[in-house]
Amino acid sequence: MPELMHSLMDKLYQVISLVMHASYQIWQWIWQTASYFAGEWISLLLEFAFYYPLFMAYLWMIGAFIYYFHWEKNSHFDPDHPPILQSYPPVSIVVPCHNEGREIADTIEFLLQQQYPDFEIIAVNDGSQDNTLDILLELAAKHPQLRVINLEQNQGKAVALRTGALFSNNEYLICIDGDALLAPHATTWIMQHLLSGPRVAAVTGNPRIRTRSTLLGKIQVGEFSAIIGLIKRAQRVYGRIFTVSGVVAGFRKSALHRVGYWSTDIVTDDIDISWKLQLDHWDIRFEPNALCWILMPETLRGLWRQRLRWAQGGAEVLFRYSKPLAIWRSRRMWGIYVEYLTSVFWSFTMIMILILWTLGWFFELPDELTIPTLIPSWGGVLLGATCLLQFAVSLIIDSRYEKGITKTYYWMIWYPLIYWLINVLTTVCGLIKALIKKRNTRATWVSPDRGLR
Repeated sequence: MPELMHSLMDKLYQVISLVMHASYQIWQWIWQTASYFAGEWISLLLEFAFYYPLFMAYLWMIGAFIYYFHWEKNSHFDPDHPPILQSYPPVSIVVPCHNEGREIADTIEFLLQQQYPDFEIIAVNDGSQDNTLDILLELAAKHPQLRVINLEQNQGKAVALRTGALFSNNEYLICIDGDALLAPHATTWIMQHLLSGPRVAAVTGNPRIRTRSTLLGKIQVGEFSAIIGLIKRAQRVYGRIFTVSGVVAGFRKSALHRVGYWSTDIVTDDIDISWKLQLDHWDIRFEPNALCWILMPETLRGLWRQRLRWAQGGAEVLFRYSKPLAIWRSRRMWGIYVEYLTSVFWSFTMIMILILWTLGWFFELPDELTIPTLIPSWGGVLLGATCLLQFAVSLIIDSRYEKGITKTYYWMIWYPLIYWLINVLTTVCGLIKALIKKRNTRATWVSPDRGLR
């Protein structure tokens, strides 16, 4: 009996050893296979993270060149000398205001200098807690062109815009922010497009930065030219624009009415109305001569809040309109939809790379997961040269509208270091905020950082 037990124990030990050995071999194969594929994926993601901004930079530059040579270079007009229109129908300039006491007087005074024969100004005070309403009423007593609408409680910019549009008796609207200064001929430049055809629903103007007292402010001067202006030109070439400018844009009221005006639960009213109109097959134009001088954040906290709102609003819009995009009739929107989704994926890729690179400083990671450097040496030179080329191209084009803007070229070297990181982080956080946000939550005003002046 003891011999039998000993024999059974021997057999059992052999079986366990075989199982453990087989398990170890299987686990080793799984680990090697996973490590191989992980390494391959990491390698592909690293290449994507590098080549995507490179590809988009050249795509935007090519698009901007096409736009420039087709619409801008041969133009005999400039911002101060607009073309003569066949007719000058009345226009309503809608100004939503929330806590704009420091800026609203200048905004209205600039609007009253519009070189357009027939316009009115509708200022909508949206529950301001400062002296905005008092200033507006005082200005309205002096200037009959100004009408003031007062909303007792903060309803949000979309409600203020909708209110101003509904109180207007005119078919054509121009909407600007309560701290913006509209150039004297901007209305004429915008109306040129709205009168050019019945399918033109909106025209986005050309915002220029006023706040330039800090490094962040100086960089944004170049950003609005090198990034935003360049993108709008390129998107105009391939047919659809991601968004009109929320600071300055003209609209056809009948088109707004058809799509239900601005949505009140999306934090970026400008992106929302752009997608609404274009999914309903209206056309949106970009007019670089329609200048508007604006205030922007000059602190990291203010910049973070602004970019986070932009990112969250973009995600909310794409979630809401993803179903209408699936039909063939919406195919012209597929390009900017894919472009946005790819930029979101790139942001998450960069976050993953940053995490692995940081972990590599504290832990010994497998070779396949090790990120020795964030930018390859030759790639860094190529990417840096491309960025500088992009900034140079855009600043040269925009020097037509703002003399001396090329002086900001010196500061643009800091753009990738500061703004790329902020935009990556806000894209990821904004997407998460859009996912967890309760549906039908009213998007109300939060007073922004308007820079150091």
